[in-house]
Amino acid sequence: MSGPPSTSSPTENAVRRGYADGLHGQVHYRLGQPGKSDRPTLVLLHQNPSSSLEYAHLIADMGRDRRVIALDTPGYGMSDRPSAPLGMAGYAASLAAALETLVDEGDGPVDLYGFHTGTLLAIELALAHPQRVRRLILSGIPMHTAEERAKRLSDAVGMAKVDESGDVMLDLARRLWDYVVGQRDPGMTLDDAAEMWIEKLKPLDRTAWAYEGVWSYNYEGRLPLLTHPVLVLQPDESIAAQSLAAAAIIPHAQVERLAGIDRDIFHAPHALAPLTAAMRRYLDTDLPSGV
Repeated sequence: MSGPPSTSSPTENAVRRGYADGLHGQVHYRLGQPGKSDRPTLVLLHQNPSSSLEYAHLIADMGRDRRVIALDTPGYGMSDRPSAPLGMAGYAASLAAALETLVDEGDGPVDLYGFHTGTLLAIELALAHPQRVRRLILSGIPMHTAEERAKRLSDAVGMAKVDESGDVMLDLARRLWDYVVGQRDPGMTLDDAAEMWIEKLKPLDRTAWAYEGVWSYNYEGRLPLLTHPVLVLQPDESIAAQSLAAAAIIPHAQVERLAGIDRDIFHAPHALAPLTAAMRRYLDTDLPSGV
């Protein structure tokens, strides 16, 4: 059963938190809920090894006119961890079970937004529960070449374990700090970046578990199975070419480029505004007037 949501920072009363039962323990979620809204619920699925915290500002913005639920993948953020890596279908199944307690079937199908790893979770949710999903928005589909995926999978499986000296985690902490904080978009505050750094450290040496699913994923076999309306909303980031190549094998996928926007798109105001505007244009198309 889902617990009573509690008020969350950094967006004060705009974002609340709670837990729902998944297949591998409790799934933590963040919730943005306006007054009554006839728009479909929007479900946000995060990248690895992050958490729903990265969506706090997006939840607050999109939650002004629709219900928004951002889930922590099992083993990340504040969700319970499974006993072993689950693969993308396994993680998606656990999130689907949690959503069953949060969204009534009578409320109608939900919209999905996925970023990086979250794109694969959104795809698997839609394929497993086609009647419960209306539309998908995907940003940064990580479809590298087969050779590159094999190399990255080997690195993920072989990630060093936590040791008594602390060398493994201290090295990881330094590298993450340099990337998450040191290389952040100028529009992202130091406090936001430091909080995201902590979130990315929480899984410890299990940070690679979801990556095992990302790099072993059957992109060429799964993406062409999608029958839902899909928008690939693509920033000018390092994996833009890979994401656009993936979009080309999704049937009837629309593509919209977010020109001049690179990283930290959920934290930098200059990126968040065009992102949410594009999301609303797509999600609200064909909704009844007055909604």
